Amino acid sequence: MSKYVPKELVKKAKEVDLLTYFMNYNPSELVKKGVGTYCLKTHDSVIISNGLWHRFSTNEGGKTALDYLMKVEKMTLQEAVESILNREIIEYKVPKEELKENRKIVIPTEASNNNRAIEYLKNRGIDEEIIQECVDKKLIYQEDKTNNIVFLGYDNEGNIKYAGCRSTGSKRIMRDAKGSSKEFSFRMLSNIKNNSIHIFESAIDLLSYATMLKIKGYDYKNHNLIALAGVYQPSSNIEQSKVPIAIQNYLNKYQDVQDIVLHFDNDRAGRQATKAMIIALNKYNVYDIPAPYGKDINDYLCFKLGLKKRQEIEAYKNYKNQNREQIGVR
Repeated sequence: MSKYVPKELVKKAKEVDLLTYFMNYNPSELVKKGVGTYCLKTHDSVIISNGLWHRFSTNEGGKTALDYLMKVEKMTLQEAVESILNREIIEYKVPKEELKENRKIVIPTEASNNNRAIEYLKNRGIDEEIIQECVDKKLIYQEDKTNNIVFLGYDNEGNIKYAGCRSTGSKRIMRDAKGSSKEFSFRMLSNIKNNSIHIFESAIDLLSYATMLKIKGYDYKNHNLIALAGVYQPSSNIEQSKVPIAIQNYLNKYQDVQDIVLHFDNDRAGRQATKAMIIALNKYNVYDIPAPYGKDINDYLCFKLGLKKRQEIEAYKNYKNQNREQIGVR
């Protein structure tokens, strides 16, 4: 089996300039130098201005985020496109039905310890007790060689069906292990009967929300928390958008669900995904509760804990209110 990047996705990724990319995915990396001009914290010789970027230390430059990620971050084409579009890109030369029946997940090799992964999550504000619980329940571990953190998802029989790898370093790496099924993405389910579910784009946001529940004195173990392993991609005709497979799988098993709470990002993709999900899940009580500040739930947690200054996430402060009418919150 082989994988490739469809031309239409490459074309779509090329439409995103570098400033837009960082504003959407990592605004704290931007350092304003003047009107419409920025440099980067990690690569301070990179200057972004007038829709272009230039790295003076190596005399490289370009316009698109794709150029930057491949030239400066040394990503492959697939990694760069996945990073920009925030979605996994895997195409197989076999029918999807056959692939679903026969594919086997290739789980990344586990490191001798989880020290770096645990430290990474702690630095993102995640509660240490929650981290340790996830380690003990084999929901997360540290990948050997790369030191990536791996988030696991299990089927109803307790078999590993999903493994999402995320970088613990400075590079933005988001990839799913070969053979992963998003039908069984990372989740933490309630210890008691609960007719509501909370949905997040990422495992980090899920763990951030669990941490905030604990801080507020609530038992996070009494809540159903499900991560989608990336932003949900609505149909081009939003009225025809389908329920993500991970959520449909859960709803098929637990048919007493009444309330669904969406905690998607405060960027354009997250707001559009929220609108589509509200339409697709119209038979349920759907609530839109994104982060009050910042791009996502983890941004807000870091702000509340003092790990990020308010100025770093100010760009997203009013995004929810500006788009509220478009979303149609119930």
